Amino acid sequence: MWTYLAIALFGVLGCWARFAQTNLVQAVYGRDFPYATLSINVMACFIMGFLFVETLERLTISPTLRTGILTGFLGGYSTFSTFEMETLLLAEGGEVLKAALYLVLSVGLGFAAAFGGAYIARNL
Repeated sequence: MWTYLAIALFGVLGCWARFAQTNLVQAVYGRDFPYATLSINVMACFIMGFLFVETLERLTISPTLRTGILTGFLGGYSTFSTFEMETLLLAEGGEVLKAALYLVLSVGLGFAAAFGGAYIARNL
């Protein structure tokens, strides 16, 4: 029961963080390209890579708290389904090059961020 509550609580925080970051990034860079979703996906990948390793190999926290953070917060914060929909909309809107760039950047930078987070956690 506590795990479900932790997921719910951290999920709300993740959703709020996503909303705030989306508004901030769109205010700075506009809506011409899905910069907000890209930045959220890359940040979420980094945080996941870092905290997954850190809380498994180095830091002792309760399984309930770990699940709340990794599943709840990052599940509410990360926007992979939005990423897929935005890619589809770009492609359907005739902006195939933007769609391809967005796809390559999201996957490539996301992997690099997850790798970087795990690397830093293992080498602190």
